[in-house]
Amino acid sequence: MNKFTDNFSGPTPETGSAPGGAFYFDEISVGQKASYMRTVTDADIKAFAAVSGDDNPVHLDNDFAAKNTPFGGCIAHGILTASYVSTVVGARFPGPGTIYINQSLKFKAPVRAGDVVIATAEVTQLVEPKGFVVLRTTCEVVGNKENKLVLEGEATVMAPKRA
Repeated sequence: MNKFTDNFSGPTPETGSAPGGAFYFDEISVGQKASYMRTVTDADIKAFAAVSGDDNPVHLDNDFAAKNTPFGGCIAHGILTASYVSTVVGARFPGPGTIYINQSLKFKAPVRAGDVVIATAEVTQLVEPKGFVVLRTTCEVVGNKENKLVLEGEATVMAPKRA
């Protein structure tokens, strides 16, 4: 299950008018948000370990993780989970051409293979002179009864500006 879900407040179009469907800074308002949903797989975790070089056994060796961590088994890399926020920002909202300026993260709970993660970015502030957009960023694991917050933070990005 890998798809985008959008929940915009107000009369916002489904895509912006910038190249690639991105939103120009002047098309963005406080309260707009977009989300990305992905099921984390064991293959994702292994690929992330290979690409990043982070081969900590807490992510790759279930016996090690069960015996030496409080998690009872392997967990996904926190930064893998955070990368789903980057997917929202760079691929959907504000979208292609958006530049990351800053990102703070607080990891609240582990993510495991098989978990469905919803990453969301919501506009909390617009910084007019620089064209910066401040976003509340979260990741939740979707559960049968309720969602569990696994990551929260704040991002500052530079949205595309009209020429």
